[in-house]
Amino acid sequence: MNPKTDERVPVLIVGGSLVGLSASLFLGRLGVRHLLVEKHAATSHHPRGRGNNLRTMELYRVAGVEEDIRSAASVLADNHGILQAGTLTGADQEWLFREIDPGGALARFSPTGWCLCSQNDLEPVLLRRARDLGGVLSFSTELRSFEQDAGGVTALLRNRETGAERTVRADYLIAADGPRSPARERLGIGRTGKGDLFHNVSITFRAKRLADVVGDRLFIACYLTNPEGPGALLPVDNQENWVFHAPWKPDLGETLEDFTDERCIEHIRTATGVPDLKVEITGKAPWHAAERVAERYCSGRVFLAGDSAHEMSPTGAFGSNTGIQDAHNLAWKLAAVLGGWAGPGLLETYQQERRPVAQATSERASARSAEHRHPGYDAVPGTGRQSNVLAVALGYRYNTGAVLDTDPTAPTVPDRFQPDGAPGGRAPHLWLRRAGVRLSTVDLFEKHLVLFTGPGGSAWYRAAERVAERLEVPLDRYRIGTAAEDDLAPEPGVDWAAAYGTGPDGAVLVRPDGFVAWRATAGAADPEAVLGAALTELLDI
Repeated sequence: MNPKTDERVPVLIVGGSLVGLSASLFLGRLGVRHLLVEKHAATSHHPRGRGNNLRTMELYRVAGVEEDIRSAASVLADNHGILQAGTLTGADQEWLFREIDPGGALARFSPTGWCLCSQNDLEPVLLRRARDLGGVLSFSTELRSFEQDAGGVTALLRNRETGAERTVRADYLIAADGPRSPARERLGIGRTGKGDLFHNVSITFRAKRLADVVGDRLFIACYLTNPEGPGALLPVDNQENWVFHAPWKPDLGETLEDFTDERCIEHIRTATGVPDLKVEITGKAPWHAAERVAERYCSGRVFLAGDSAHEMSPTGAFGSNTGIQDAHNLAWKLAAVLGGWAGPGLLETYQQERRPVAQATSERASARSAEHRHPGYDAVPGTGRQSNVLAVALGYRYNTGAVLDTDPTAPTVPDRFQPDGAPGGRAPHLWLRRAGVRLSTVDLFEKHLVLFTGPGGSAWYRAAERVAERLEVPLDRYRIGTAAEDDLAPEPGVDWAAAYGTGPDGAVLVRPDGFVAWRATAGAADPEAVLGAALTELLDI
């Protein structure tokens, strides 16, 4: 079949919000030509989706945008913790948590840190860098329809400003088109989960005096629990611009039109405990908290990512981070298949790996919203507080997929974060030296597979070169040790073999996305055969 088309691209991305833009960035870094279309005229202007966890910031670090993101987020760099209070002026005040990283303990686990960057500030950074990398991003352009066959996807696009239509032929389509995803609906993919949890109206406003009331309580969010005016208050600039999430009850017949400026102003005054606060309403946007996961993440050559694949309660910002990490998982696999060094079976592992993560994470997000008594959510909290949120951010595992010798019965998200270098988990962060320059193991994972071994694993090291050449697979190999001929030197106190759970003559194979694919705890009689078989199975070649 050879449909008539106006344009051909390897990958078409539908949706230009955080997940779509991240997919464009990651594909651009991997040299994959693509087209992104977004129905809106520009990136988001509403401050939302602000919490970027350690794993997401690791991905942005490797993609070369961390510095720009932190610059865009500088105004909120000193904000930490979630406060719960009856009002801002009352005695009922409790920090649900005061610091994201008390004592700087997270530095043991990652070369980067959590970042509070609102979506309206983050998206322009991603857009600029994606275009710098050669990505073609078309706003005011919507997907009208698509058809797929064994060879690709044919999509009809329409410019919403001019009405002009064009047909694009792509090898693959990424549907990052939101929770009401037309692409998912067209594919007939259902969803499972609790469904709608609660509804809010996000109100942006100016109030110059509010900063004086907040004082030095520089929070990420403040949950205000006065039953006469409940809601969540979030700073935009810690000065005069703020966001207030007001509970909305559409199931009781309440409409968006009921949220007049006058009602919103009175609600904010009651919630904050400042009855004469001068408030100027600057915008309103409804949003819905839900727990839903798509029954399938792919259909033929079409892949769901982000909110089209899963919806999560906002507490903890798990939804946006999970979506960005979807895009990263899918990007390297598309690059491998399109580059000819992996078979199409590798793409099937996207669903096998990411769907269980979304299921486990969405359950954690709902539980955390109940625990924090998020305004508008009436669920009863479980017993005890959730601990070790780091397990959700960094500790999730792929028990099936492009991994070997994993435990399929192990929890996708463990109760505690315990990095061990086992296949299916994120490769542990360690500080190393290369030619005197300090770098993290995380910095080595992006475009190629990586093999680590020590001085005792020279047979693995030599085998890696031969296998990579024979299979035509991009494979970087590093011998970690203190001798002059070693590629990487561990910093004092770093025992890479112990951290990765292998012996002095073992080896570890890490995927381009930084997840351990395979591990040998010792040497082998024929390392070339063993490594070759592992790569062949992992990459479907």
